[in-house]
Amino acid sequence: MADVAKTRAPGADALHERAHEDPMPLHGIHHVELWVGNAAQAAHFYTSALGFTEIAYAGLETGVRDRVSHVLAQGRIRLVLTGALGADSEIAEHHRRHGDGIRDIALSVPDVQHAWDYALAHGAEGVSAPHELRDPDGTVRLATIAAYGDTRHTFVEHADHTGPFLPGYAARDVGADAPEPLVLAIDHIVGNVELGRMNDWVGFYERVFGMTEMLHFSDEAISTEYSALMSKVVTDGRGRVKFPINEPAEGRRKSQIDEFLEFYDGPGAQHIALATRDIVGCVAELRGRGVEFLTIPPSYYDELPGRVGEIDESLEDLRAQGILVDRDDEGYMLQIFTKPVGDRPTMFFEIIERHGARSFGEGNFKALFEAIEREQDRRGNL
Repeated sequence: MADVAKTRAPGADALHERAHEDPMPLHGIHHVELWVGNAAQAAHFYTSALGFTEIAYAGLETGVRDRVSHVLAQGRIRLVLTGALGADSEIAEHHRRHGDGIRDIALSVPDVQHAWDYALAHGAEGVSAPHELRDPDGTVRLATIAAYGDTRHTFVEHADHTGPFLPGYAARDVGADAPEPLVLAIDHIVGNVELGRMNDWVGFYERVFGMTEMLHFSDEAISTEYSALMSKVVTDGRGRVKFPINEPAEGRRKSQIDEFLEFYDGPGAQHIALATRDIVGCVAELRGRGVEFLTIPPSYYDELPGRVGEIDESLEDLRAQGILVDRDDEGYMLQIFTKPVGDRPTMFFEIIERHGARSFGEGNFKALFEAIEREQDRRGNL
């Protein structure tokens, strides 16, 4: 797309060189914690519909008096679904304001004290200073800083802990017949911020985490007849953690970012992209479990062969499942987006399969955002 202003990610050699100079080394995303209205029912949906397995639990039975948390796993992904046990808790207030949403994107680090010191020295707001949690399985060190809106980043350093999750969580019996994972890892997590704040938060990740801008999409690139948005993608020194940051742009009608900000009541994490090795089989299985996806018009697939060239997957399989395809200089990728997974039109999931491509599907932007706008129109929010 000629009208996309973008900076490509560094190649493998450059990333390797940067890894030795990284001021804030990250092992990856340790877990993502969602604060929800009913953690038990949310856990049932995530296990039965999305294929996760519950591996740990904390609540009244483990001595926790103010919350209940279900820890779900699939591949290398860890999701924590936390609900309040009292009306006056911070969790209950968060849910009253935002609905079900992502509270904490926790990052695994080699040294929590260093991560904390570096973050605060570069302008981060501290929430919880470095401290240790212990149980019979060992010790974990933690610290937390604030990000956009009510979002947090917790630094996690596993000292010698061998338990199922963090100290204080009881293991769940997953049995010997745990299903094969449908998704394997978190590819990226997208944040939505207010108009005029995208560059502020890109600067935050550059200063506090030593991240670099990987891609930049202008409002001319990400636009339809009715709405537009702008986006920049930042990544860490090893390319393990990627955070696209979106803000709305001027348009004839309300963009998907405007809708999110209205119903989430402020900035927050919009979606989690989950990586798979078999997107066709994964999506077919998720559809069979009741997961709903955005609908792509059949005409999208008529021009697909000429736009992306040869791919391994069957065009008819992609058409049947509504999967999008795009290509960059390094390969191609396939992606699809669920409808919002809660009551509010806010958080959703992306399923992605990469074949060398490191981009984010800019060739699909028009089809994707028109599909989102059709859903917005059905909700009366366009």
